[in-house]
Amino acid sequence: MSAPWSVERYTRLAIILHWVMALGIAALVVIGLLMVHDDLAPDTMFRLYQLHKSIGVTVLLAAVVRLAWRLGHRPPPLPQTLPPGEKMAAHAGHIMLYAALFIIPITGWALVSSSVFDIPTVLYGLVPWPDLPVFSTLTDKAPVEAVLKTVHAYGAYALIALVALHIFAALRHQFLLRDNIMARMLPRWGKSRP
Repeated sequence: MSAPWSVERYTRLAIILHWVMALGIAALVVIGLLMVHDDLAPDTMFRLYQLHKSIGVTVLLAAVVRLAWRLGHRPPPLPQTLPPGEKMAAHAGHIMLYAALFIIPITGWALVSSSVFDIPTVLYGLVPWPDLPVFSTLTDKAPVEAVLKTVHAYGAYALIALVALHIFAALRHQFLLRDNIMARMLPRWGKSRP
């Protein structure tokens, strides 16, 4: 097995964006599951929705930066020992994750924009965020809102499954295959690591 930090790594910005997005997604899932309970006090539900929207926009903006960065910075190669089928699965998994990181926040944004409640989004209580004009000007918002709510919810469940597979694959590589692939995306801490 190679030294823990001798593998070719992602760039510092890619690593930071990865972990910011991972934390954001975890928070979105928890908040998303909490905010759909009917027994919440209206002010608590309102705060959860606003926080969910704020974090969702943050994840979307981070995804835009991450995709732009990735287009100009090739990721480190996968281990040569990885079978071709697993390489294809890894690439397909990353493509699906990127797609979900755009589709889910955009459908959430469209959902808020088409909401019959017409509640403004203020990111973290500080920055007003606009509605998508095509959705906010609809005369009959209810059917569009219903479709978007379904797409957003099922997209979130699909993302949860993709993230679970992503984590499983990373742990498999680290602890079963011992190919040190996780070191490519882990932050470096301490003096002993270059």
